[in-house]
Amino acid sequence: MFELYNNGTLSRTSVHDRKREVPMRTKDQELLMNIQQFIEEHCDKYGYGPSVRAVADEHGISSSCAQAYMAFLEKSGRIAKGHNGYESNALARTDRAMRSVAIVGAVPCGPLTECEECIEGYIRLPESLIGQGKFYLLKASGNSMVDAGIDDGDLVLIRQQETADVGDIVVALVENENTLKRLEYNERKGRYYLHPENETMKDIYVDEIAVQGVAVKVLKDLI
Repeated sequence: MFELYNNGTLSRTSVHDRKREVPMRTKDQELLMNIQQFIEEHCDKYGYGPSVRAVADEHGISSSCAQAYMAFLEKSGRIAKGHNGYESNALARTDRAMRSVAIVGAVPCGPLTECEECIEGYIRLPESLIGQGKFYLLKASGNSMVDAGIDDGDLVLIRQQETADVGDIVVALVENENTLKRLEYNERKGRYYLHPENETMKDIYVDEIAVQGVAVKVLKDLI
């Protein structure tokens, strides 16, 4: 802590003690607005509210003053009180229920390759994002699905299931090899096939397609 010595004496006053105290009866409306904005921006950036000390330091006021202002904002409905302290109303309305989803070895968005179900780690995702069911994440590799918005390195959220509708993007197992493609049906030939979302690549026709899962979301720059 920095300390200020009075003129030529040994007595001293801490910087913290010199922070301004704002009378409780006449709260500074501009300061209230600034504190509310600081809390909201902190919640947007970090996913949790700032500490009382952080609010005090940011606005050059004492911790007791910051606490009083935050309590006033909460009482007036402008911020909320959560499990970890004060937070924005938007964060308070957020669904906090989370689930751990495994990251599984890459499925190529290109030539078929043998599937290696190797769990590389886990990511916690909100239930409101993924919904119900059993899920895993697969890393896309290659460029065969770029026209569907799936780029090399993206994490594709897969719902594990053995059935799919025509038009779904599926993880398909074919002769012990897997790939990520769109499931289509050729009425003239009476056959299902796998369609790469890249105009430079050809459709894949095989005698048997075993669906392992259906892609429901693409997560970019998540980790």
